[in-house]
Amino acid sequence: MLDLARLRALHAVSVHGSVAGAAAALGYTPSAVSQQITKLERETRTTLLERRGRGVALTEEALHLAATAQQLLAIVERAETTLEERRGLPTGRLSIGAFASAARGLLPGVLAELDREHPALEVRMTEVDPHLSVDLVAKGVIDLAVAHDWDIAPLPAPEGVAQAVIGDDRCDLLVPVGHRLAGRDAVRREELAKERWICQPPGTVCHDWLVRTLRAAGYEPDIRHQAEENHTQLALLAAGLGVAMIPRLGRGTLPPGVAAVRLNPVPVRRLYALWRTEAARRPAITAAVSALRAHGAAVGLS
Repeated sequence: MLDLARLRALHAVSVHGSVAGAAAALGYTPSAVSQQITKLERETRTTLLERRGRGVALTEEALHLAATAQQLLAIVERAETTLEERRGLPTGRLSIGAFASAARGLLPGVLAELDREHPALEVRMTEVDPHLSVDLVAKGVIDLAVAHDWDIAPLPAPEGVAQAVIGDDRCDLLVPVGHRLAGRDAVRREELAKERWICQPPGTVCHDWLVRTLRAAGYEPDIRHQAEENHTQLALLAAGLGVAMIPRLGRGTLPPGVAAVRLNPVPVRRLYALWRTEAARRPAITAAVSALRAHGAAVGLS
C-alpha cells in the first residue's frame, strides 16, 4: 500500500521542480521531503529522483507515479470536501498562496481572523509569484491563491479553477522629493520617457506590466535598478536613483525623501481569490474568501 503523504511529496516535487520548492509549499523542511521520497523509493523498489547538477530530476517512472498521485489527491480532496460540507464548519487544512505585497498588506488580518473564528481549521500561507499561483491551484498543490492582474494583462483562469474578485489596488508614481515631477497634481505616462526606472526583475508580473505600459506610451523604459521587494525599491528611490510605479497595498508609509504623484490614467491591478471548482463547497474556502474580501475593503482595496 503506497503512503499518501509520500505521494503528496513526490507530486509537490514534480510541480515545483525541486525538493526545496516542494518543502516550501508543503510547510516541511527539505530534509523531511527527501526522507519521504527515499521511503517511497523503498516501497516501490524504484528510483524516483536523479541528480542533475545541483538539483534533481524525476525519472520516467516518477513522472507516471506523480500523475497518478495527482488523481489520488483529487479523490481525497473530494472526500474531505464532502465531510467538511456535512459538518458545516471550516475544518482540516487550508493552504493559501499569496504574492508578496498581499502576504504583507492583506493576509495578516485574514489569517488572524480565520485562526480566531475557526479553531478547527489549520491555515498555512506561502508567498507565491502570481505567474505560478494559478497553476499551483489547478494542480492541487495549494487550496487557495491570492493573485492579481493588471488592466492591460488579464489573469487567465484555466478550466477547473474558479475565481472571485477581492478588490482593486491602485498604483502611484513614486519619485525623489527633489524630482522635477514631485508636487505635480498628476502626470501622464507620455511624460516619463526620459526617466530612469526602478522595478522588479524580468519575469515578474510587475516588471512585465511596466515594460508593456511604457511601450504602449511610445518608448522603451530605461530600467537601471531591479529589486524584488518594494522596501528595497523605496530605499533606492530615497537615494534619488530613479522613479518607480508601486501599488499601494503593502507599501507602507513612504520614507523621507520619497513623494507620490498620481498617474493619469491611474494604473490598477485587480486582486482575485482562486480555488479549484471541485472544492467550492468547502466551508473553509467560503470563509477564507469572505475574510479576504472584508479585509481587502479594510486596507483600502476598492
